[in-house]
Amino acid sequence: MKKFWPWLRLLLAVGILVALGVRLGTGAFLDGLRAIDAFSVAAALAIGLVTTVLSAGRWVLVARRLGLPLTLKTAVGDYYRAQLVNAVLPAGVLGDVHRAVNHGRESGDVGRGVRAVFFERTAGQVVLIGIGLAVLLTHPAPGLDLAPDGTTVALVLAGLVALVVVGWHIRPVRRALVDTLADGIRLLSFRTWPAVLGLSAAAVAGYVALFLVAARAAGSDATTTQLAPVVVLALLIMAIPVNIGGFGPREAFLAVAFGAAGLGAAQGFTTGIVYGVLALIAALPGAVVLFLSRRPRTEQVEVVAERVGQTREQELALAR
Repeated sequence: MKKFWPWLRLLLAVGILVALGVRLGTGAFLDGLRAIDAFSVAAALAIGLVTTVLSAGRWVLVARRLGLPLTLKTAVGDYYRAQLVNAVLPAGVLGDVHRAVNHGRESGDVGRGVRAVFFERTAGQVVLIGIGLAVLLTHPAPGLDLAPDGTTVALVLAGLVALVVVGWHIRPVRRALVDTLADGIRLLSFRTWPAVLGLSAAAVAGYVALFLVAARAAGSDATTTQLAPVVVLALLIMAIPVNIGGFGPREAFLAVAFGAAGLGAAQGFTTGIVYGVLALIAALPGAVVLFLSRRPRTEQVEVVAERVGQTREQELALAR
């Protein structure tokens, strides 16, 4: 099943997009591509820079608290690269996996490097969920009643507890849980978690701003108050691991949400397409990082090869 799951997710995402295209017509998709102009591209790059620096700063705080060296310059570059990989490859997390393992190897502790990225990403999701719940309770999305009830929350918590209990009886999992818990306790320092939460909240504000830019570019004249709850929910929906570079469930949700709010399902679909393209544009500086990161490695290989050649010549000279 593990072997087929990535392909199944890809097929599900494609199926969602095809179904939306059949239902709403290809015009909504083409409208989304045509709606992107110079202003929206510039806004995407600017907002992407801000959110990337904020997220990278969060990673730096977490990593340093766990005893791993990491500069903001390195973190920003690695974060840009991870975002680009997440955007162009299925699953949407492969960039973060590479970022975690690579930093762990460079720091001499792969396990802690992975946990640093895990905590950093989890902090962002926790803040997003908290903001989402607050928005739902204060400004419910028109036509949608998605506020979780007590039963749903209880079932989710029970499921998480069950997973922990089962994992505790598996030795490798138990060791990972113990290490994760120990590092998690270290992050509870008052010098760390308020800054992490603040950076996460600021990053979420940036994502919402990019969504609003996408909605305006798509031609939506809805007020920010109308769009805010829908946008926050769309950001939560994007966490579902069934997408192609983020495309799929997001467009389906926006079509339903915009339709329920009387804003037009096609308008919601178009907004999702515009946001997806702008998010990819915002991650494009990662291509520069990928290109530059390859050059030192090539030079290093050449230096090593040269040294090996010199050593071989010295050995031959001694043999004579």
